Amino acid sequence: MKIDILIVLIVLAVVVAIVAPVSGDAAHYFAIATSIAIALLFFLYGARLSPAEALAGFKHWKLHLTILVFTFVLYPLIGLGLKPLSGLVPDGLYDGILYLTLVPSTVQSSVAFTSIAHGNVAGSIVSASASNLLGVFLTPLLVMLTMQAGGGVQVDAQVFIDIAVQLMLPFILGQLARKWVKGVAAHKATKVVDRGSITMVVYSAFSAGMVSGVWQSVTVGQIVGLCVFSVALVVVMLALTRWLATLLRFDRADRIAIEFCGSKKSLATGLPMASVIFGTANLGLLILPLMIYHQVQLMICSLLASHYAKAHEPDLR
Repeated sequence: MKIDILIVLIVLAVVVAIVAPVSGDAAHYFAIATSIAIALLFFLYGARLSPAEALAGFKHWKLHLTILVFTFVLYPLIGLGLKPLSGLVPDGLYDGILYLTLVPSTVQSSVAFTSIAHGNVAGSIVSASASNLLGVFLTPLLVMLTMQAGGGVQVDAQVFIDIAVQLMLPFILGQLARKWVKGVAAHKATKVVDRGSITMVVYSAFSAGMVSGVWQSVTVGQIVGLCVFSVALVVVMLALTRWLATLLRFDRADRIAIEFCGSKKSLATGLPMASVIFGTANLGLLILPLMIYHQVQLMICSLLASHYAKAHEPDLR
């Protein structure tokens, strides 16, 4: 059985983060490099898609609504349904599990996996971006409704600017430059950049956890339990998204976008939101379930994306 290179890269990123986490000024510069890699990825996505395909992605409201329902309705309901766990795990750990169900979908990895699997990339870009934009308002609201967080919730308008500058602007520039770079974008360049950017995100996120010492506040048994729970939740959500997408008669490309966008939770968005809502001094166990879930979903979805890519290859010959 051939080993998936993306899984290898993710595991290596985790190991390196444990042994030599990036911190201080180096972490700042690495974060900038990661942002540049993600911007380059979306530039290549824009260059690879025809304007007609991009426009179709914006118009596909049924796809976007389906993904948003999974992210902000079904996930929170599952989180509330797990309330009995609060009596079985340490204080704060259930809150962390509930919080991970309230955050938006990932953007970069959802789109990257959709691209690898030959799904609806344009639709996934719009849906994942919309999830993060709406999440700026919906996640704090859901936290207040389900977790009764104290204090006022602040929403920074900078989030809108960041998403526009880092994701949508490069995509539009890629569309404008498509005439000159579409050949490069259609071949190995996009594959190298999407796998590389995912690896950088994993290393950066895991390093942050190591530097903050979050892993020292729990036992090995609790971490193993969270890993098992995360695997189960990812598998269940992937099955549910595929089942509903098939039931609603979406085509293959849309089903893939729904699976990868509707089953994800964003660590990159969830951590900053948690610090604003709860205060940086009170995070502790709250962010641990999201951190573990984030790594697990990347590993499982990378296997699934590779499977879909291989299954699609005979159709391309």
